[in-house]
Amino acid sequence: MDIFFGILQFLALVALLAVLYRPVGDYMARIYTSSTHSRVERGFYRLTGVAQETEQSWQAYLRSVLWFSAAGLLLVYVLQRVQEVLPYSLGLPAVPEGLAFNTAASFVTNTNWQSYSPEVTLGYTVQMAGLAVQNFVSAAVGLAVAVALIRGFARRSSGTLGNFWVDLTRGVLRLLLPLALVSAVVLLASGVIQNVNGFTDITTLAGGTQSLPGGPVASQEAIKMLGTNGGGFFNANSAHPFENPAAWTSFFEVLLMLVIPFSLPRTFGRMVGDRRQGLAIAAVMSTFFAASLALLSWLELAGNGTATLLAGAAMEGKEQRFGILGSTLFGTASTLTSTGAVNSMHDSFTSLGGMMPMLNMMLGEVAPGGVGSGLYSILVLAIIAVFVAGLLVGRTPEYLGKKITPRIIKLASLYILVVPVLILAGTALSFAVPALAESVTGTSIWNPGNHGLSEVLYAFTSAANNNGSAFAGLTANTPWFNTALGVVMLLGRFIPIALVLALAGALAVQDKVPATAGTLPTHKPLFVGLLIGVTLIVTALTYFPVLTLGPLAEGLH
Repeated sequence: MDIFFGILQFLALVALLAVLYRPVGDYMARIYTSSTHSRVERGFYRLTGVAQETEQSWQAYLRSVLWFSAAGLLLVYVLQRVQEVLPYSLGLPAVPEGLAFNTAASFVTNTNWQSYSPEVTLGYTVQMAGLAVQNFVSAAVGLAVAVALIRGFARRSSGTLGNFWVDLTRGVLRLLLPLALVSAVVLLASGVIQNVNGFTDITTLAGGTQSLPGGPVASQEAIKMLGTNGGGFFNANSAHPFENPAAWTSFFEVLLMLVIPFSLPRTFGRMVGDRRQGLAIAAVMSTFFAASLALLSWLELAGNGTATLLAGAAMEGKEQRFGILGSTLFGTASTLTSTGAVNSMHDSFTSLGGMMPMLNMMLGEVAPGGVGSGLYSILVLAIIAVFVAGLLVGRTPEYLGKKITPRIIKLASLYILVVPVLILAGTALSFAVPALAESVTGTSIWNPGNHGLSEVLYAFTSAANNNGSAFAGLTANTPWFNTALGVVMLLGRFIPIALVLALAGALAVQDKVPATAGTLPTHKPLFVGLLIGVTLIVTALTYFPVLTLGPLAEGLH
């Protein structure tokens, strides 16, 4: 029965995403191509001094992204450090410096990694004015960068990519805010809480006393899913009944995670003037998603291990109200996007099953990836795929009428190297430096051996890919992990953004060349297969050696 409902759930998700693909994708294309500004937007531009009609070069666009993100980093850090004097602090003290830096870096980079229990660490003002605001604007930054890259493909002999401040404002006001409002109402009606009541003491059925937290949860839950942010209002994240009360709300939250990333290929196709290009990108994303979900579901249903076989199912760390397939669907969606929210504990998955969320992130956010970041990641890989195809047939590679010059391929190559270097270097330093290894093995790792390595590898994979999920057996609130993961989150977010914008600038200045008989059609199944192969070779296989020391060694033991 569980398998039947799991298949039915997946088919319903596919149907809904297919129905929403066109209207949502077209609406986003209209948002970013419209020449008019609403009255609210014009008022905002006057207030902030933005010249909305002025376009920016890629360098100016990048400076705007970095200045805006730096201001957000400082704001979230300061709010945490002065929490005890803020209203609705719930009597909680200021957040320590290292943890405040880590949390600020986490939410500004759309990662939402949490090395703390939110309900006993952060008051409502910090949650609303700091974290929830960043949930909106960090997602809007990712959308803006993706749109800038699309403009690089679409424009001819242009030195500009649009205006970051206009793209940011439209992403928040026209897309994320309306969708989040509707979604929050749905979640509120389903039983997700929304209040500022603080803690409530209740008497349990056993006669004991328990203190239950409240909070403005529904509003934050909606944008954490829509913006592929992740991060829970409660420590149990989306396994907590106050965040995710029932099986249907879990399905609804999966839909919220996927609707924008899976619709962005349609936006891409509309903006470059060839909708078939968007369908090809969507086909690659869908193939990876379906394959990952099927493999993770099979591994968890198989229940590898004596204990799970005796128990009848691998239900450790999973909620009964979601079941195995409801948990694998949520876990696949959250790690193939940059959401990182969980409705089950990935650390409690079977050995090989726990490797799948890690592999999902190692693919590099392409199936479908985070809001904005997923699209620009897969377009970089598409450039590499076209370059490889050009080498095979001995022609100058072209993509959407733009020549793939040496500068472009260098930028794309650097892009795919950044995240693996951060992951592998961070993991290696954690064990290679004696002072750090003592802290990591003595304080942070609860499960030594192969699984302990997997926990550290998962943490750096999550941070570098701006995902935010974790193997729960790792204590990350230490000086080393707060600092290292915070730095990795920042570098894993903004170095790729800088490279993407430089790449967009290099594309925008070119004129389009006409297609010839030797031009590779990039909207047909051949290119879809080539892009899938390139993605597997240049991303996932990079990590195979370290996986053999961690989850593969543990699962095959």
